[in-house]
Amino acid sequence: MHKRAGLAAAAFLVAACSESTGPQRVGLRPPAFAAGEGTGVVLDQFAGVMGETGIEIGQGFNPTNPHRGDAIVATFFWRGSTNTITKVFDHLSDGDNGAATVVGNTYTLVEYVTAGGYSMATYVATNVQNFPDPNPDDATVLNVDAVFSSPVTDAGCLLSAWSGVNAVAAQAVGAHRSAWGSGSGTLAAGPGSIATGPGALAYAVTLGDGLVGRDPPAGFTRFADGADTLIVTEGDYALQGATGSVDPQWTWYFAESPPRTWLATLLALNPPLHLAFTVQPSTTLPLLTIQPAVQVTVLDAAGNPITSFNGSVTIAIGHNGGLLLPGKLSGTTTVTAVNGVATFSDLSIDQLGNGYTLVVSAAGVTGAESRTFNIGAF
Repeated sequence: MHKRAGLAAAAFLVAACSESTGPQRVGLRPPAFAAGEGTGVVLDQFAGVMGETGIEIGQGFNPTNPHRGDAIVATFFWRGSTNTITKVFDHLSDGDNGAATVVGNTYTLVEYVTAGGYSMATYVATNVQNFPDPNPDDATVLNVDAVFSSPVTDAGCLLSAWSGVNAVAAQAVGAHRSAWGSGSGTLAAGPGSIATGPGALAYAVTLGDGLVGRDPPAGFTRFADGADTLIVTEGDYALQGATGSVDPQWTWYFAESPPRTWLATLLALNPPLHLAFTVQPSTTLPLLTIQPAVQVTVLDAAGNPITSFNGSVTIAIGHNGGLLLPGKLSGTTTVTAVNGVATFSDLSIDQLGNGYTLVVSAAGVTGAESRTFNIGAF
């Protein structure tokens, strides 16, 4: 399915100011490029469509494909109270009715929320590959589609591509949550708070039941609005320069009656902090201290040391390579980091073995595993 923005029943647009009236219905404009200070995350491209029906809902990144290696966030909106999406996939716009070239990136469901007879599901793919960058023509536009188990009505999607996101999906998606509610008049609504850290992207998306205005959350940049004849949607983002949290609240301007429904989702890409071995364990003899001392450092999403971290870090055996008996790790296995660096200076393992690894962990920080090493002859 190849959707051209100019032909959409209702499309998305860039919106940089507060909106107090019904959303416009205009063609897609080029995306705004922005990066937060101290971060490597950049909004690359986005696309969207509303007012669709059928069993397959999707859109192409008209007029320009995102970059290979980007992360793509795909949020789908539809009338219905259950998630009937059977798959989300990407393809080129070089054919219809199943004849298009499938690209093959993996889209993982992160959040689903439903209320008032509407649903919203957000999927993420990281390190996307296998498409022209840039695309030379309309036949090679990258499309992302959702396939439903039965036809849906009043449906649409918002796609956004982000450069600078961790290529490993398990490490790219951080905290996330959704919420819903209903009300009338002017009200504040949001999904709740999540933790973020330096280098993180906070992606927020909302749906409102009715053609009404809203103001974006404080501290967030609105990059896309969407509307059809029944609902409005909006995508916003905030790039984080320090450890903390975000709690986006949209201000909705609903009529006094009847009550209207809202949905909201928030997720973080590039989780706050992670550990990395900066001095790996090396081969040594049983019961002798591993030298040089094993060292791990707390890093932000962009790989920069977090010198303000002075918490406890714990180390343990990951893969136990003991040949005759499982090896036992001795020494001081929990230390306090100094300026973001934890040094384990007296570690030893008592059993001969090959392929040992060590793992480290700390509260609120993603752990890490060392490379393999042996206990035995050098």
